[in-house]
Amino acid sequence: MATPMAASTFAAKLRAESLTVVEVGDWETHNRNHMGPWGPVHGVMIHHTVTKGTASTVELCRKGHSALPGPLCHGVITKDGKVHLVGYGRANHAGLGDPDVLRAVIDEKPLPGDNEATVDGNRHFYGFECENLGDGKDPWPDAQLEAIERVSAAICRHHGWDENSVIGHLEWQPGKVDPRGFTMASMRARVAGRLEGAKPTTPPPAAPKPTRPVVDLSKLVAAAKSNPSAKGTPVTYAGVRTVEAALVDAGLLAKTYSDGHFGKATVTAYAKWQRSKAGGGYSGKDADGIPGMTSLKKLGAKYGFDVVS
Repeated sequence: MATPMAASTFAAKLRAESLTVVEVGDWETHNRNHMGPWGPVHGVMIHHTVTKGTASTVELCRKGHSALPGPLCHGVITKDGKVHLVGYGRANHAGLGDPDVLRAVIDEKPLPGDNEATVDGNRHFYGFECENLGDGKDPWPDAQLEAIERVSAAICRHHGWDENSVIGHLEWQPGKVDPRGFTMASMRARVAGRLEGAKPTTPPPAAPKPTRPVVDLSKLVAAAKSNPSAKGTPVTYAGVRTVEAALVDAGLLAKTYSDGHFGKATVTAYAKWQRSKAGGGYSGKDADGIPGMTSLKKLGAKYGFDVVS
């Protein structure tokens, strides 16, 4: 039994456990406290989301839906091991559960089977939704499992709880199956090891920095001026494919003409880009289909490449 941490303390404790924490909007004051009390808190509850995709999962857990208003948890643990804080205070995550389970959590004893749903869990548990389809087949990456371990340990460490204060939704409310794909017994063992000061498991790999193609304007212009003409040998440049792919994505060039040659179709498509508002709104000779620095940078900013001269 404990008084809930202040929101700022909550975020700080997670970061102190070497977690990557993403603070989403007004999470510190986004809650359901008008519907009932928040605290005293007794433990940590783990869920799976039955969703796929980080952005949509985080947004759903923050806002909720027509049948269940958000926040649907305090933090969303995504596949990459990041913890997205979406609310703090009373959250619609636990629902009603078994009083015998709550007593065991408070006493830090092994859990009995859950066969009742009479106690308000939204009041008494920190809740974390974990991005997973919940079908028993969707994998749980090591980074995500370690984040669940670290989150649970951070909260238990602050309140002086042991691993028996960490439970799954399926252990709280009859009929629930989450989280599916790993056992809560194995997760509690991991939390116990971390609380006892065991060396951390392999940290989640750093996300690779995204690499963006680079287009050389002078080489691109040479290719654009050369290829539409039948005279001489056309100039080839690998960056043409990058620009053509962007024009295809913009709906200005048919994919069949994305062939690495700045031919007439590509010139025509690029002229359309120059005339468009997004491309600069040029007209006349300024929209001749031969790339310029301004229009090319605008294309790159929108479709994922950088420009050098």
